[in-house]
Amino acid sequence: MAVLRITKYPEEVLKKKTEPVCEFDAGLQKLIDDMIETMYAAPGVGLAANQVGVSKQVTVIDVSSRDEKSSLIVLVNPAIVHKEGEDTSEEGCLSIPEYTTIVKRAEKVRVTGLDRNGTRIEIEAEGLLARALQHEIDHLNGFLLIDRIGRIKREFFRKRYAREHTVSKE
Repeated sequence: MAVLRITKYPEEVLKKKTEPVCEFDAGLQKLIDDMIETMYAAPGVGLAANQVGVSKQVTVIDVSSRDEKSSLIVLVNPAIVHKEGEDTSEEGCLSIPEYTTIVKRAEKVRVTGLDRNGTRIEIEAEGLLARALQHEIDHLNGFLLIDRIGRIKREFFRKRYAREHTVSKE
């Protein structure tokens, strides 16, 4: 296993919809293992494949550090099939370090997908797990948390980000 480089905003791979997985081969298993190691090393509670530069519909999530009822989840080709309620809470993202913002998401979700072996699974979640699932599936669809905030707040973020990263390059 290896810790992979996490792609950072504004890298293009983060803005593109990922490709469905068709083969559950050794390469996919290695990617999943490396993503798990990378997520824990970051440390984070979720990681999508495009966050490590791979345009595949794969995500790993583990919110057990904050929710003891949960454990590691590997999801391939996930889709949200039901949303319910509303929850507004602070979120961060490994691809946008040192930035958090308030994001509105569904309070409860039902997600379908495949596990690492290609077996169909369905997950019903609420709270932090529901938020993490929505966040990571957003990544797989080419959306970042800054795409979920208002236009003015997003423009403020982009200007601040450009200013801070222009200064640090000099």
